[in-house]
Amino acid sequence: PLQLVVATILSAQCTDKRVNIVTPPIFKKYKTAKDYANANVKTFEKEIHSTGFYRAKAKNIIGCAKELVKRFGGKIPGEMEDLVTLPGVGRKTANVILGNIFDTPGLVVDTHMKRLANRLDLTREQDPVKIEFELNEVIPKKEWTLFSHLIIWHGRRACFARSPKCSECSIHD
Repeated sequence: PLQLVVATILSAQCTDKRVNIVTPPIFKKYKTAKDYANANVKTFEKEIHSTGFYRAKAKNIIGCAKELVKRFGGKIPGEMEDLVTLPGVGRKTANVILGNIFDTPGLVVDTHMKRLANRLDLTREQDPVKIEFELNEVIPKKEWTLFSHLIIWHGRRACFARSPKCSECSIHD
């Protein structure tokens, strides 16, 4: 669970490919929330530098870890209300954690979900929270996590922002 939190925070404005390069040595070095909480900021910034926005990400990951240690005994909480109080954790990250760690359905509204939900006429909203709440009304709750995975996967593989492969689309004709 802690690795998912760290990887999800690192994934902001960064490719999965890059995150998957950066995380193995970090996960080997930092095993617990206490390890991250005690990390040297400058060293940690260097370790995650290639993910971009490394200063903010380092501050958020270390701050998040400190809060996890202080308030949750080093464990990841399983409630949206608790998760969004952690540095670097908004609704998107919280829904990733809830859906993938706690099996609590959540809709992850990232750039891909935002783009595809609009292209598929599921919403006209641009605000991620408003999109999430609108999709909550049309997607069955038990499907939220899987729906998020499938839409994000499709957005990464076919429904690109600039040159979508509409002729190859398996979702919408």
